[in-house]
This record gives sequence, C-alpha cells and structure tokens, in this order.
Amino acid sequence: MSLTWSRLENVPLLDLIGRGETRHTEFKRLVHSPEKIAKSIVAFANTEGGTILIGVDDDRRITGIHSEKEMLEVIYEAIRLHVEPRVPIETEAVEYKKRLLLMVHVPESSLKPHYHVANEREPDGRGEVRVKKVYTREESHNRLATADRVCLMESSGTPIRLSFGPEEKMLLEYLETHRSITAREFSSLAGIPLQKAMETLVALVRSGTVLLSTEGRQSRYRL
Repeated sequence: MSLTWSRLENVPLLDLIGRGETRHTEFKRLVHSPEKIAKSIVAFANTEGGTILIGVDDDRRITGIHSEKEMLEVIYEAIRLHVEPRVPIETEAVEYKKRLLLMVHVPESSLKPHYHVANEREPDGRGEVRVKKVYTREESHNRLATADRVCLMESSGTPIRLSFGPEEKMLLEYLETHRSITAREFSSLAGIPLQKAMETLVALVRSGTVLLSTEGRQSRYRL
C-alpha cells in the first residue's frame, strides 16, 4: 500500500524504516554536505513531501548520530544557501535503544518549483558559475526535472488559459492515432515555437485533456 507523506508522520519508526527508501522516505547515515542534503529537500518539496531519516544506513540499520546540533546546522545551512525559495521544514529527534536519530519532515510545497542552487565549474575550468536546477522525487531517487515538468510547476499558480484553436485540434487528432508526442514534435507538427508548444501542452495537462509522463530524460504527452 502506498502512503502519502502526511500519513507517514503517524507511522511508527521501525515500520517506517522497515519499508525502506521510497518516494516519501530517504535514509542518511550522516549529513556532512549542505549541498547534497539540499537536493533531497528540494525533491521532496517539489513532489509530494517526505521524511529524511538521519542516523539510518541504506541497509536500514539504525546507526544513530552523535550530535543533533551538528546535523541541524548542516540542514539549515543547506536551506539558506542551496534552496530557492526556502522550504519550511520540521525536525524531530527520536531515540531508539540509546541511539539518536533526526527526522527531517519536508512538506509538499505550494510554491513550486524550488531550485537547488550550487556552484559548478565552468567548461573551460577557469572559474565557477552559479547553477539552479529543479529536482523531483521518483520512486526512491531524486531526479532532475525535465523542462516540461518545470513549466508545469511554474504555471500552477496562474489561471489556465486555454483555447481550442487549429494547433490544439491538430494535436488531439494526432494523439488519436499516435501513442504520444513530445513538445518538440508538437512544435514541428504545428509550426509554432517550442516555448509556445510547451505552454499549450501544459495548459492541456492542467485542464485534464492530456497527461504528462516522463520516460528517462524525456517528457511525453498522451491522451
């Protein structure tokens, strides 16, 4: 049975660990890098929320942490420096057989997309550039979101603007005989700019006319 993040809050600790890492749960033995933990916080906030258990190994062993204060410093530095806009989290210290664990509860955000911000070395190796990326949670992994997913998140706070003109009719006729289409394929089919094609497809997703699915690094639309 799949559980939502809000219901996970009421699951006993050992049951939660026993389920293993999922769409809503991630284990961390320790947290040293603010940049790395920020990626998980962003992914949970951009999807359905989740809980990060610090002091639990990948094999579900409870290893515990030495310092709650040290872990909290890393987490709040991650939010301050590597998450835009910031995500409001809740933390909870739990003790099991004299071993201390830290639970970081990340709610699903209404301010999507949240960006993971980090410095990356430029291709010529001469310096660094500040890069912003969007991650989502898929199964038990954090995945880089496609441009289509980001466009859908960005549009979620605005009214749906949808008209069934020639492009939309052409798209629906195409999907009646073909399994799916990408934004680039629709752009070529309708003879419109890629950005307009993506915005049209996203509006149709929000209206419930078509579905958006991600296959590897590619987003496809289908009836």
